[in-house]
Amino acid sequence: MIVVVDVANVLGSRPDGWWRDRAAAAAGLLVRLARLPGTEVVGPSGDLVPVDRLIAVVEGAARTAAAPGGFGPVQLVRAERDGDSAIVGVAEDVAAAGDVALVVTADRGLRQRLPQSVSATGPNWLNGLIGR
Repeated sequence: MIVVVDVANVLGSRPDGWWRDRAAAAAGLLVRLARLPGTEVVGPSGDLVPVDRLIAVVEGAARTAAAPGGFGPVQLVRAERDGDSAIVGVAEDVAAAGDVALVVTADRGLRQRLPQSVSATGPNWLNGLIGR
């Protein structure tokens, strides 16, 4: 499974002060997400699923997120403009390659734009996996 993360939406799901420094908050989240690729996790439906890849999409001020040594196996997409359009594009590419994709977002409008073969789940699932 390839997990595609709407970083802005996941950050916004917890009122932990992320708005004071969006780039630092995104970097902290990305470091935590780096533990997931290559592991098996309990999926949103309760079964064990492998996280083969994790693609995180950042936008706005979070586009400057950086960490010493990078973010390991997390593939980072820095959206030029609209993060939602970048997420849809990534999901379309994953689906076209025949891979299983799971988009993490609570954004209903974004969910409606995803290819039919792509699943979506809310940020609480991911937050639970990384102890956030």
